[in-house]
Amino acid sequence: MLDADPASLELSPDTIRALGADVIDRIVAHLGSLDRQPARGDVHAEALCRSMREPVPERGTDVGPLLDALFNEWIPRSFTTPGPGYLAYIPGGGLFPAALADFISASTNRYTGVWMAAPALVQLEANVLDWLRVWMSFPDTTRGLLTTGGSMAVFNAIVCARERLLGPDIRDGVLYTSTQVHHSVVKTARLAGILPDRVRTIPVDGDFRMKVEALAEAVRDDRAHGLRPFMVASTAGTTNTGAVDPLDAIADLCAAEGLWHHVDGAYGAFFHMCEELRPLLRGLPRADSLTLDPHKGLFIPYGTGALLVRDGSALRDAHAATAGYLPGTPDPDEFYDPSQYGPDLSRGFQGLRVWLCIKVFGAARFRAALAEKRALAVDAAARIAAVPGIAMVAPPQLSLFAFHLTWPGAAREDENAATTELIERVTARGRVMLTGCTVDGRFLARVCVLSFRTRQPRIDACVDDVAAETAALVAYFATIRAANPPPGAR
Repeated sequence: MLDADPASLELSPDTIRALGADVIDRIVAHLGSLDRQPARGDVHAEALCRSMREPVPERGTDVGPLLDALFNEWIPRSFTTPGPGYLAYIPGGGLFPAALADFISASTNRYTGVWMAAPALVQLEANVLDWLRVWMSFPDTTRGLLTTGGSMAVFNAIVCARERLLGPDIRDGVLYTSTQVHHSVVKTARLAGILPDRVRTIPVDGDFRMKVEALAEAVRDDRAHGLRPFMVASTAGTTNTGAVDPLDAIADLCAAEGLWHHVDGAYGAFFHMCEELRPLLRGLPRADSLTLDPHKGLFIPYGTGALLVRDGSALRDAHAATAGYLPGTPDPDEFYDPSQYGPDLSRGFQGLRVWLCIKVFGAARFRAALAEKRALAVDAAARIAAVPGIAMVAPPQLSLFAFHLTWPGAAREDENAATTELIERVTARGRVMLTGCTVDGRFLARVCVLSFRTRQPRIDACVDDVAAETAALVAYFATIRAANPPPGAR
């Protein structure tokens, strides 16, 4: 397979063709079996991981055995994230044209960090960012950046707000978010120099939405103590319960107080593409900046995030830099140069995977898929809520809902234990994978419908499995409690 020349790393056309065919055959077989694979493989793999440790190989080896191990042993020992039964966390589907784009990008290996190195390819990325802008109803002044995920998008948004509103004196700057915010906001705030004692977590209402009155009070209190409120990070679809903060009311407050309003729409913002669902996200287009995750709402493979900034000059001012060895751009106002809008110089070509998927499928098909996922979630929530022993805590605002088990006289710790066991039992059946979260001491089961492969039959399987295991668990825990009543009970 390898050239006889010991210093050569080149492969012959025939070898490349044979390797490509082998990989494609395995991928086709893998994708074709997704609906039959368990929704969660065996991830108790400590012994396997220990056995995989090895020294650096001095000599090369044939690819075939490596692919055998990868596809037959290692990939199956994981969450089946691209499968139709993956209702855990926030799913990402992994559209196949994106894999083709990555293959093209890695094989042609063109540099897209600066405009001059690959003008036409950078323009494809600029097109993608403009499409995102249009879908989110942001103005023409918007500029953006494709990132590796939502965390880096939030980081860059905080840097923009910090530079625009605080300048070099950042210690007294205060950022506000809710108790239900994604942990990346607090983490990236610290990386951006906003330390934890300058991050305020605002309480939420019964629907897990940020309380605007409490936010206003916190801002007033910090101003009274000589601090400098500068940014609010709200959420369009929290990870725990799928809650959408009152974006319009928060935008009003931010406008009145001169604060930067960032919306973390990594999970939920793409539902704004669907005109009939836009009322669920009222106020989103008023944000100063917006996190998007195409690897969620556009079903692109993991590693694809995005940031939109309403005033694009703020994004450029925070990141613009040059050097004597870097080529310029003919007209920076007309032509997009990624290096001037983000921290990376050497970077992957995420734009191609998004561009190719949108071109292949078209926006209408994405809108239809997103609308279907919400309809499936609404259907599943209504049916699961009707199961005896289920308490629906968070009905779907978008396509995620949360619930727990209960029965007459149940103690919180028993409900938490039963709900935890429910998730494990349902997942062990193999048809769907669920995950949970803890909110205010209450453990909740979650269902999130956002894989393009999740269709009605898999939702029916989810409802059936939840109903069956709920009946068994409620009966079991009720029997245990009856046999072991708490002290003082008759």
